[in-house]
Amino acid sequence: MRTLCASTLIGEFFVIGFAGLVAMKDPDLTTATVWTVSGVAMFLCVALCGVVTRPGGIALGWVLQVALIASGFVVPTMFFLGAVFAALWWASVHYGRKIDEAKARFAAEAASSTPDAA
Repeated sequence: MRTLCASTLIGEFFVIGFAGLVAMKDPDLTTATVWTVSGVAMFLCVALCGVVTRPGGIALGWVLQVALIASGFVVPTMFFLGAVFAALWWASVHYGRKIDEAKARFAAEAASSTPDAA
């Protein structure tokens, strides 16, 4: 699960950076505001890569997905991209858990089928 979720988060990292460049065109926003918000969101993407398997990591990922969709109020394209990444996040969590379960099952079967060395 960690690999799939981290891949999604790294993709979001780049999308947030590019959205920050687009948001700089808005005359109502200062450069400092845009890059503070974008920088914090980008940092969260990278930080979540390391804590995704810990308690609350998935929930924090969902909070980030909601924030990404909400950023569509500043950069309208982000409504669409946020929804795409939310779907990717769901798929990463869902299929990542299935892969982890299959790996554990195969490891248990392999451990039970090997003869004892004693």
